[in-house]
Amino acid sequence: MTPRSLLKIIAAVVCAAAPGIALAHLGNDAGLHHGSGFLAGLEHPFSGLDHLCAMVAVGIWSAMTTRRIWLVPAAFAAMLAVGALLGADGLTLPGVEPAIAASLLIIGLLVATRVHLPGPVCAMLIGAFAVFHGLAHGTELAGATVFAAALAGILVGTMLLHLSGIGIGLTLKSRNPLSARILGGGVAMFGAVLLAHLA
Repeated sequence: MTPRSLLKIIAAVVCAAAPGIALAHLGNDAGLHHGSGFLAGLEHPFSGLDHLCAMVAVGIWSAMTTRRIWLVPAAFAAMLAVGALLGADGLTLPGVEPAIAASLLIIGLLVATRVHLPGPVCAMLIGAFAVFHGLAHGTELAGATVFAAALAGILVGTMLLHLSGIGIGLTLKSRNPLSARILGGGVAMFGAVLLAHLA
């Protein structure tokens, strides 16, 4: 399969999936996917294409551009937890959905261009995006008796996806950096489609 055909497939998937995913947060599903606690929380990062793409892309970018590979994924997970706690406590911010879409666009571009930034700057940038992902989850979980268990599941799922991304990034870094550019471009395109849908 050529890079051009791979990019066409990614574009088709993005365009087909984006409308349904754009309403995947902030209680639009009544939090039903968190109903059974830890296992439902664990499943959630894998069930939403936006979450899956963001978390894997964070791992890829970290593996390909930073020396301390663990720093950026750890910052994402930590700030996702902070955002979830704030959301569950009733904090609301405007533009949570567009911020999540923008995170996909920017993280995808970072992967595609393999931008190197100082570790603390990477961690702050990714951590800021993670707060919005966390706010969406916290809002869904507000008042749930399974809050702690579901959040723990989400964090474990998040770290598993980060580890997957790190593995992909390390492989592509040494073997096929062009594929990383294509993957990053696909994630960025997904974010752009989501932003356009939310506008």
